[in-house]
Amino acid sequence: MELLSNVLIEDKQMQKLVKDLENGIDQTLITGLSGSARAVFTKMLHKELDKPILIVTPNLLHAQKLAEDLVKLIGEDLVRLYPADELIAADITIASPELRAQRLETLDHMLNIKKGVYIVPVSGLKKRMGNVEDWKNSSISLKEGEDLVLDNFLQGLVDMGYVRQPMVTTPGEFALRGGIIDIYPLYLEDPIRIELFDTEVDSIRTFSAEDQRSLKKLKDVRILPATEYVLTKEKKMMLAQKLEEALAESLKKVKLSDIKEKFYQNIQQDIELLKQGEQPKEFMKYISLIEEDSFLGSYFDPQGIVMFDELGRIQEVTETLEKEENDWYLSLLEEGKTVHSVKPSYHLKEIIHMLSNYKVYLSLFSRTFSGIVIKKAMSVSCKPMQNFHGQMHLLKNETERFAQGKFRVIILADGKDRVQKVHAVLEDYEIVSQIGTSTNDLNNPGIFIVEGDLEAGFELPLQRIAVITDSELFKQKSKKKSRTQKVTNAERIKSYSEIKPGDNVVHIHHGIGKYIGIETLLVNGVHKDYLHIRYRGEDKLYVPVDQIDLIQKYVASGEKDPKLHKLGGTDWKKTKSKVSAAVQDIADELIKLYAKREAEVGYAFEPDGEMQHTFEAAFPYEETEDQLRTIQEVKRDMERPRPMDRLVCGDVGYGKTEVAIRAAFKAVMEGKQVAFLCPTTILAQQHYETMLERFQDFPIEVGMLSRFRTKKQQAETITGLKKGLVDIVVGTHRILSKDVEYQDLGLLVVDEEQRFGVKHKEKIKQLKTNVDVLTLTATPIPRTLHMSMIGVRDLSVIETPPKNRFPVQTYVMEYNGALVRESIERELARGGQAFFLYNRVEDITRKVDEIQMLVPTARVGYAHGQMSEKELESVIISFLEGEYDVLVTTTIIETGIDIPNVNTLIIHDADKMGLSQLYQLRGRVGRSNRVAYAYLMYQRDKVLTDVAEKRLQAVKEFTELGSGFKIAMRDLSIRGAGNLLGSQQHGFIDSVGFDLYTQMLEEAIQEKQTGTKKEEVQDIEIVLGVEAYISDEYIADGYQKIQMYKRVKAMETEEEYLDIVEELQDRFGDMPLETEVLLRIARMKVWGKIAGIESIKEANKITSIRLSESGTQSIDGALLLEETMKFGRAVGFNVDKGNLVVTIDERKIGKLNTFDVLEEIMSLLPKAKKKLEVN
Repeated sequence: MELLSNVLIEDKQMQKLVKDLENGIDQTLITGLSGSARAVFTKMLHKELDKPILIVTPNLLHAQKLAEDLVKLIGEDLVRLYPADELIAADITIASPELRAQRLETLDHMLNIKKGVYIVPVSGLKKRMGNVEDWKNSSISLKEGEDLVLDNFLQGLVDMGYVRQPMVTTPGEFALRGGIIDIYPLYLEDPIRIELFDTEVDSIRTFSAEDQRSLKKLKDVRILPATEYVLTKEKKMMLAQKLEEALAESLKKVKLSDIKEKFYQNIQQDIELLKQGEQPKEFMKYISLIEEDSFLGSYFDPQGIVMFDELGRIQEVTETLEKEENDWYLSLLEEGKTVHSVKPSYHLKEIIHMLSNYKVYLSLFSRTFSGIVIKKAMSVSCKPMQNFHGQMHLLKNETERFAQGKFRVIILADGKDRVQKVHAVLEDYEIVSQIGTSTNDLNNPGIFIVEGDLEAGFELPLQRIAVITDSELFKQKSKKKSRTQKVTNAERIKSYSEIKPGDNVVHIHHGIGKYIGIETLLVNGVHKDYLHIRYRGEDKLYVPVDQIDLIQKYVASGEKDPKLHKLGGTDWKKTKSKVSAAVQDIADELIKLYAKREAEVGYAFEPDGEMQHTFEAAFPYEETEDQLRTIQEVKRDMERPRPMDRLVCGDVGYGKTEVAIRAAFKAVMEGKQVAFLCPTTILAQQHYETMLERFQDFPIEVGMLSRFRTKKQQAETITGLKKGLVDIVVGTHRILSKDVEYQDLGLLVVDEEQRFGVKHKEKIKQLKTNVDVLTLTATPIPRTLHMSMIGVRDLSVIETPPKNRFPVQTYVMEYNGALVRESIERELARGGQAFFLYNRVEDITRKVDEIQMLVPTARVGYAHGQMSEKELESVIISFLEGEYDVLVTTTIIETGIDIPNVNTLIIHDADKMGLSQLYQLRGRVGRSNRVAYAYLMYQRDKVLTDVAEKRLQAVKEFTELGSGFKIAMRDLSIRGAGNLLGSQQHGFIDSVGFDLYTQMLEEAIQEKQTGTKKEEVQDIEIVLGVEAYISDEYIADGYQKIQMYKRVKAMETEEEYLDIVEELQDRFGDMPLETEVLLRIARMKVWGKIAGIESIKEANKITSIRLSESGTQSIDGALLLEETMKFGRAVGFNVDKGNLVVTIDERKIGKLNTFDVLEEIMSLLPKAKKKLEVN
């Protein structure tokens, strides 16, 4: 691709332009460049001038496309996108962090690396920003061995926008535990852990946000701010003072007393926060009071070149932005939420005047631009490349024209395999081409296929160069490079079973109670930690932490609080026995079903052939690991002689259809037919279109049976199925009709089986006989249930989203008409569509009218659950086909429908929705590789109820992929469990909680399969008068403390003991004595289990170790006696009721410590046992 920019610089006109820019000629206009020729021009300019370039684009989409091209031409290290939030008019309460992280990295690069090309939408250039010097000075560099003043350092982190938390899991957080500081800078893949020795930085290391363990040591680290606007303490004081002055001025201008009062209250509240050193939520609206002349251009090298890409379009967009901003500002003034003298951003003319850099303007056509004086203009002859989209005769004609003109034609193919494939296709059509391997090859006329990828091709007639991209040739999207994201998994560390004070919990022996918290109690002169649980009638239960495994978080499918049990009552016993009986029945049913399926004989397919590999290689995206694993599981089932019956669970768009398509291809390659059954006409249509596209290059005939086909078309498909002329039929329940017969059905794919009625389900059952069945569902299934059913149900779970999905940018904010208009207009401007979610059927048409008034140019449709199936279908099809721009809809919006063109979702009254509902709705957007936006809005000035307040707080966490996200996943998956096990199981799941239910189901299945009941492992009883607990001083956060107690309780090996010791020291610093003792006791239990110990008790200065009957029999007494002789008469042996008891008498032990002696004897016991077994 180097050739392209080299060719440009050979042009005399271009050489003159470069000289002019070197000699200081400003205000140059270049017209004519189209397609990716602009990116090639930028590369040439960057190389020749050796100066940084800032490119301003009309919008973010334009900026992203240009950045992708430049990365391929210049390389990732030298290209930086500044993805400005295009919402100037938004009082955003909460926003996703991904774009901010990218902006911060770009700012840092701009100030410190300086080299390279920077791309920014004009909305980002217009915004006022914090002072450059403040930003520069606030980044912190740390080295091992340096001194650190802790209070100043922590204050610095707060000024830089970091938020203090008990545990760091999400970018932008920090935590302090003793002498350990954890920080998660937004731009780093992993968070940083700094350990202090007094005031010295003892070590710096990265750690995993998932398991909190250290990863690698660093010598030094640089911490950037977590926000573009650093408000130091001094700046906050200055802003408070300026705001007080501005408020006084504003109050003079306001006439009505009630608005005056509102004004005073709102602004005064922000002033108070600033005086306390805190940052008001939407302080950006006041920024112009303290920051003069500071914008993105202030951060850019004054020696660099600023290029405005499509100046006319930039001017139009700027006018719209200024109008939106003005409307927003006026609405804030009306509500008394800002003062009169603020200006949130600059006008374009002001920016051009403030930029001291040389400016280059690009425009497709020559024209005048208001307010801009052009000093030099040049025109480049350049044409956009036409789209061939597989029509090879057109390509042949065009290449013949290029050959006559002695053109060098460069065809770009993404990847070595693709180069070979394109070469072969051209050969088939007798188009002479060669594979270009070096720049020298391309110096002569001809057609060259080169590895590379650009957004759009172009033709430079004067230079006799033509560039054709893969997408123009075949209409095929190239495989996008995956954008890995660590943030998504950061919160998985907090498992679904996370228990917080106030949560309902299930105690296996006592039932459902409310968890109050961990309490340290003094019992018999010794401190110990207990879990405090409250039952009905204010009954209290204190559970020692070493019995933590008896307690689980209560999780159910309903949102209602369960009834608490009474301690000592009989309710719980009755409930458990009822559930136990139900679980036995379902286990029987599952095992019978499994045995029946194992006995059936079906068709065993051959392993994959060459054709299958070719077909799979043509898939234009990168498969996820889950997807590949599921495909392997499906194929393995198909190659076995018994019929397949596999359920594939995965969210919409996670790649289930591709799994089914590959299975269908495998079946057709062996002469079998495939039936693909869908619950709705729309889904059938979507699957049909997907298949036509996927199978277009292969000899496969796909038919469809649904209401969208004429009677004649349906009759042709039915005849084709009978005669074996149709390989795959996609359809609704129409394919279950009696008149549909197959010549040789080999595979049935059922999409969302739970959405079919009883009658249809019966027919599906009949069709299933002796054919392979693949069922797809978008309802997630809980991992625990999946594990407990291994061996009785073939289940594949696809949990990971496709790699190129950019996280949906989610905003939580007050409802604002100006913002609704702005977000819809912005989506339409980039050729997309929007969903507006409004959950009140009775006045949905009023809302449609309101949106129509806000955005007069938009075509607005609506859909709700009270419409007939046909009406609903017709609306959605119209929306799918682009006849509507905005669909106002209730929550009924098709769960299975894939509309990649919808990338904006606005939810009205989001605070009234359940979390799982919000999660599923948010999944409706962000289905393509464009950035998608979700705006969760609540009523303006609404006094929220406690519940709604909590829900919005959870929505905030959910936005940041926090615990709300987990709750949503959990709620959904429990509903999925009900669907999988049958609806009558919902009540049983709710009565004992999901975790206990799955535990009981697993035990029942195991017992029926093996004929043996799971033995209850008796815990070793330990009563010692020593302090053994985790103090609040060591681990202050209750959640982390519980997690650690669980780990200690589950310890089974010496390696796990060492691992926990290492983790505690890594995360919390040196262990206090009582925590060390706790772990040593846990290790004694590990040894005790191997040796068969029943109990270790201390009474009257004598510690007794009692062995069980089997432990006594397997111990080598002589060896034990020999090993303990060094303790003299302090250690004794006796037998009580056939059990060996080893005693330690504290009075005879001398200077030794009883606990140390006990530990040494406990470590000898397993060795004595092993010795005997060897002999």
